[in-house]
Amino acid sequence: MSTLAYFGGVFRLLRYDNLASAVRKILRGYRREETVRFMAFRSHWRFAAEFCTPGKGHEKGGIEGEGGYFRRNHLVPVPHVADLDALNTMLMTACRADEARMLDGRSETIGAAMAIERGHLLSCATEGFDLAEVAFPLVDKQGCVTVKTNLYSVPAQAGSRLEARIHPSHVEIWRAGDRIARHERCHGRRQHVLDLEHYLDVLSHKPGALAGSKPLAQWREAGRWPACYDELWNRLCARHGKQNGTRAMVAVLVLGREFGHDRLRAAITATVSLGACDVAAPAAAPVGVRAATRRGLAVGAPVVPGRGAALGSPAGRACAIARRANYCTGRPQSGGSRWPMTSRWTDPTDSKPGVAKAAREVRGHRSYCPLRWCLMRHGEASNITAEHITAADRLRYPADGAAIGFSG
Repeated sequence: MSTLAYFGGVFRLLRYDNLASAVRKILRGYRREETVRFMAFRSHWRFAAEFCTPGKGHEKGGIEGEGGYFRRNHLVPVPHVADLDALNTMLMTACRADEARMLDGRSETIGAAMAIERGHLLSCATEGFDLAEVAFPLVDKQGCVTVKTNLYSVPAQAGSRLEARIHPSHVEIWRAGDRIARHERCHGRRQHVLDLEHYLDVLSHKPGALAGSKPLAQWREAGRWPACYDELWNRLCARHGKQNGTRAMVAVLVLGREFGHDRLRAAITATVSLGACDVAAPAAAPVGVRAATRRGLAVGAPVVPGRGAALGSPAGRACAIARRANYCTGRPQSGGSRWPMTSRWTDPTDSKPGVAKAAREVRGHRSYCPLRWCLMRHGEASNITAEHITAADRLRYPADGAAIGFSG
């Protein structure tokens, strides 16, 4: 599409070498069995195609010589670019510069000759054409689809029929009009291209398979598993045991789906640097842990609102947030009790202490995380204020609401 836009139209006849993406089989003479996608491509742009004899470079006129000139003048030494888009931009700049060059025996420049030829070209189609090759593979029992002899992981059930769109540099997997996976294309044979994120749901039930898994090894090779992840994983295993600690680490990785892996990495880095080892600590790190450590509070220890911090102060709010994070992970607190309750836990809707009712509220909503809610709704944990804590949150955590400054 960008090439046709550069020339300003479509040539009526294009001569090709016998590239595999266009020619499926070489027949006798100049006859070729073209691929289905190439036939659709030239039908869309309305041009005819001819193919050269294999091994006969002279049939392409001056293409070989001009290609060598371009390579020697614009690609020597070999350029270093970030990606294919940057390379294409560099090549387009070089083509623009060559328009001022004049070939031997010609009276006009390359750019002037192009302007004359542009009037004889066919007009471009109003709509573009997707060059991706389409296949419809089945998901195997390992959660992968086979595309061009290679296996790519997908977050789908075994036996599902999906749509694979094969681009030159990447492979996309679609289901019911939604893209569910994207991988860098592998040009080898019988290779496994796996994404750890596609296996987190399974690993939450089988955490023992994480350490030696091939998706984790590929994340390490790609630089997507920094050292801070291993540090947090080791702390979780030391605190909760190998099985539950690994399951907690999987729960942390799941947060990357919701908030993005860049933000998750920054939160884990801050958590590890502050010495925390709670599952909710990566979400609490931007505000709760930092404020608590500035006041000299022990990171990762049970925090009682109002102790060591003035009520309603930033440190007091941090204590309340850290307390809620502890309840979200079900961490034992004072006396080893899983759900500690004191007489200070009262029902704001009742004039009498409602210890049992408050206990039921916490047990019924132990997976509820106000920090997750605030991150999702307000974007950054540093923006959390007392006004962001909802009335329902005060009912679940009345002592925290009082510590922040709420009146029943």
